[in-house]
Amino acid sequence: MAKTLKLELPPKLVGVFSGEARYRGAYGGRGSAKTRTFAKMAAVFAARAAAEGRTGVIVCGREFQNSLDDSSMAEVKAAIKSDKWLSSCFDVGERYIRTLDGRVSFTFLGLRRNLDSIKSLANILLCWIDEAEPVPESAWRVLIPTVREAESEIWVTWNPRWKNSATNKRFRLNPPDGAKIVEMNWLDNPYFPAVLEAERLADKKHRPDSYAHVWEGDYETVTEGAYYASQLAEAKAAGRICKLAPDPLLPLRSYHDIGGSGRNADSYAIWVCQFVDRELRFYASYEAQGQTLKYHVRWLRDWAEAHGFDRVDVILPHDGVSEGQGVTGRQYKDHWAAASDADFVFDVRVVANQGRGAAMMRIEAARTLFGQMWFDGLGCEHGLEALAHYHEKIDDKRELGLGPLHDWSSHSADAFGMAAIDYEIPAKKRKRIKRERNPWAA
Repeated sequence: MAKTLKLELPPKLVGVFSGEARYRGAYGGRGSAKTRTFAKMAAVFAARAAAEGRTGVIVCGREFQNSLDDSSMAEVKAAIKSDKWLSSCFDVGERYIRTLDGRVSFTFLGLRRNLDSIKSLANILLCWIDEAEPVPESAWRVLIPTVREAESEIWVTWNPRWKNSATNKRFRLNPPDGAKIVEMNWLDNPYFPAVLEAERLADKKHRPDSYAHVWEGDYETVTEGAYYASQLAEAKAAGRICKLAPDPLLPLRSYHDIGGSGRNADSYAIWVCQFVDRELRFYASYEAQGQTLKYHVRWLRDWAEAHGFDRVDVILPHDGVSEGQGVTGRQYKDHWAAASDADFVFDVRVVANQGRGAAMMRIEAARTLFGQMWFDGLGCEHGLEALAHYHEKIDDKRELGLGPLHDWSSHSADAFGMAAIDYEIPAKKRKRIKRERNPWAA
């Protein structure tokens, strides 16, 4: 007679682990019991697989893991120890966890450094990625096809930070068919401990800006230490993030950060704006990875024509004189110019290289001018998220700033900063205002 195992789970997660599913997951704030529950169910999955005679590996991964101390191993060990039946099913050592019969074992690794090694693993029965928010799309593309055993599963748990993160888009905004994924916050945890309740209340009182993200699972509005944190807060408070429409009588400008084609290429980013008197008005931001230049050309032209323009200035960074697409020998600026026709014109120019310290020059120029900037909230949604995240890389050992961190946000931030570098008061105002040239311009 088959034995029945009784497990205590938060009610919201009962449905997640009921029945068959290729994908299971949960997202939300701290104290929701996501990680603890998934660790316990991973042990149950392993024990059941071994009892069924299956042989394989349970992969528990995180984006960043320098050692086992950074892994989910402690959570899995605690889950096994907490249950008498699970304890009887496993051999648990200092650096390993496996079923007593040796059929199923756990592997703990960081995706950032070990993604290629995952492809060499055989018989992955389950892959659980915890703290999955920073996992890039390129990693998901490699990881998912690797988990290909019959009845294999992929589990994902994360605290959403950015709406457009690869994990959030793939598993929350556009989840796979049949996926069982729910939102879990502290209120959904019937075992929420008193010690965390004290921390929650303290955060709510003393750190209200981060409280909603940490505890309620809301998206993070601004990264701590972001270069434009205070400027964005001021713009929002002043109503300068709103609904905008371009002036049909003024030139339409687009500032670019050049990426490339192919899966591993940097993203191509564009900001569309106008200089209106002393204001810089941003109407749209765009970013795409791995697409050909033709794709970016089509987006910019479609946007401009939809707003009544048949001409747009294309302002490229200094590498606009590099060869675009790699096979034609033509420069990026030539490709853009060649995309013009009788009905639409791309007026192309390249901004000179600012040399060493160019990134910080763009940041300081943008900070100086931020009080004159207006943004269309919907059209610039992704760009504003990038600006809110763009921050300094820190050497924790030496407590030194190492300049802007090159991550998903830096491409849009660089294109945005170039608009500040290039800004001048429009010509029609120069007749009445003493000539004022942007000190940051080349």
